[in-house]
Amino acid sequence: MSKLGGITRKFYRETRGLKISGGQKVAAGTILTRQGHIWRAGINVIGRTHLVAGCDGEIYFTRKKSSYNKVITYINVK
Repeated sequence: MSKLGGITRKFYRETRGLKISGGQKVAAGTILTRQGHIWRAGINVIGRTHLVAGCDGEIYFTRKKSSYNKVITYINVK
């Protein structure tokens, strides 16, 4: 039986992760990450695991330590 439409489990891993890089210009509604617990929503970013740009602008990253000394990367839009 063949699979019609969608994506197979074999290639699903490739669709996850960071979709943009620092300094890149994005429009509002652009998907920034998919299923990433490494990154958190910063300024003008919406979501928890699927992060989306809240407005037009340029991407930049900031890093902060959590209460357990774990480094967390925040994705922000200027």
